[in-house]
Amino acid sequence: MQPSRGHILWVDDEIDHLKPHILFLEEKGYSLTSVTNGPDALKAVREKPFHLVLLDHFMPGMDGMETLRRLKEIKPSLPVIMITKSEEEWLMNEAISEQVAHFLIKPVNPTQIFMACKQVLEKTRIREEHATSGYLKDFQEIEQRISSSLEIDDWWQIYNRLVAWQLSFDEHKDLGLGNILTEQIQSSNREFVRFVEDNYLQWLQEDKGPVLSPHVLSHFLFPELEQGQKICFILVDGLRHDQFMALAPELRSQFDLNVEYQVSILPSATPFSRNAIFSGLFPVEFCRRYPQQITDMRDRQSGFNRYEEQFLTDLLKRKGFRDLRYHYHKISSADDGLRFQGHIGEYLHLDFLAVVVNFVDLLAHKRSELDILKEMLPDESGYRFAVRTWFENSWLYRLLRDVRDSGFTIILTSDHGSIRVHRGVLVGADRETSTGIRYKYGRSLNCREKNALIIRKPQQYLLPEIVHQTNYIVAKDEVFFLYPNQQHRYESVLDGSFQHGGISLEEMLVPVAILRER
Repeated sequence: MQPSRGHILWVDDEIDHLKPHILFLEEKGYSLTSVTNGPDALKAVREKPFHLVLLDHFMPGMDGMETLRRLKEIKPSLPVIMITKSEEEWLMNEAISEQVAHFLIKPVNPTQIFMACKQVLEKTRIREEHATSGYLKDFQEIEQRISSSLEIDDWWQIYNRLVAWQLSFDEHKDLGLGNILTEQIQSSNREFVRFVEDNYLQWLQEDKGPVLSPHVLSHFLFPELEQGQKICFILVDGLRHDQFMALAPELRSQFDLNVEYQVSILPSATPFSRNAIFSGLFPVEFCRRYPQQITDMRDRQSGFNRYEEQFLTDLLKRKGFRDLRYHYHKISSADDGLRFQGHIGEYLHLDFLAVVVNFVDLLAHKRSELDILKEMLPDESGYRFAVRTWFENSWLYRLLRDVRDSGFTIILTSDHGSIRVHRGVLVGADRETSTGIRYKYGRSLNCREKNALIIRKPQQYLLPEIVHQTNYIVAKDEVFFLYPNQQHRYESVLDGSFQHGGISLEEMLVPVAILRER
């Protein structure tokens, strides 16, 4: 005997007239219990487990709505399909407010009842089966693609497909395919590393390459400003593409959303990529133009990005926007954000707003230090959930709607992403070496080429010589760097943490979202 597809309680004062419907459901594999009134329904639910209730609205004594409320008090998660003769909208609204799973109007035939039961009881299983078969098919196609000759646009498409499956598996955590997807992302990253090594220098020398960090404002913003469009540019530090796509459904409910991409320069870290965005220059160029920047980097001063406003001001002048009315604002805490959002009316008359938000990257750094955050953000899925929860309840979401309503087009992006690291690698270095986890600069750096891109001629990569005979190493795959004399102290702390600065899809392929009024 096949197991039941679900145990259904049917509550109707005319249940004897529904024998054909009951027999049809039983033939389809459901088991049925029937009662003729609300009190008996409440008694049945207290005594037996049910998967679904079919509930008539008009019954003598305790009617369907009162029965529904009482059922929800006993079993809040028990799904209920309400069946009624009335087509009044107020009744439908009331039923929906009481969280009915489905609403059917009499007369109903057996097939209608069956389809409604199937939708409520089996939609999760059907979606999981569809996700399983869909991913296993896509797995083969992705494997074939990453082993072929690809361009950067192809890698963006592959990364989008992988991210889509990550989000799908967030909803279906019991499929058992998460490890396979993780391994496929790892293999994709290994091929992406080879692709970057083969093409990166060429991107730096030609205009036909991807949009790199120094090109972001010129490519996405300045054409809009030239056409007289008001722009709000928001850079969320360290926002990964999968984290942004977790926000996308909410954004699409409020905005016309278009998602493009940029490629973070190497090292994919704030002192390089973010300064490049606001200056419109590669690191060797902005360090030459602003020598204090290289002094700070040499002396390992904090606040590598304290000149962003000056960079932006000078870039706007160079590009012919001398008369542009604009404001730059950096936000490093929730209180800062709330104050800025509360005073946004003071800036809505401007042509251009530039806002930097330090939250996502800060969350990654704090995760390494606090055990409670490690529990809350155990993996990429937890990180996505945390970013989405923050955003949906944040001052930033309110700010986006405020500026949209004042005629601004919003361009939202990041400077780089991050990757969860798992393999500590020893490097040799002297005291003048920087302290980065996924990249380092200094002299006498020693690391195996299979673990890092070793840059011995920084000028080729448009990187500054910070100390005499500067070398750079940039991590590949899931590598993080350790010093021999500190290996045991830091290895357990850093393993599984989210870091940036290296070569990976997650760090280098950065979403650029254009949000307009719908």
